[in-house]
Amino acid sequence: MTDFVERLEALETRIAFQDQTIEDLNATITAQWRQIDLLTRKLEQMEEQVRSGVHIADPATEPPPPHY
Repeated sequence: MTDFVERLEALETRIAFQDQTIEDLNATITAQWRQIDLLTRKLEQMEEQVRSGVHIADPATEPPPPHY
């Protein structure tokens, strides 16, 4: 009977550690997904700005280079 109790306690301990590991992995994946989503949206914004020409320099508004 003692062997059975020890085995049961060992299994309960393993399950507790596995549950914690699963929760930690889930938190990590969730944080990474948020970061990927944010970076994807920023990339889409930058692509739209490039397509619209927002960042094309106007020579009339640019100051002359320092060697002039």
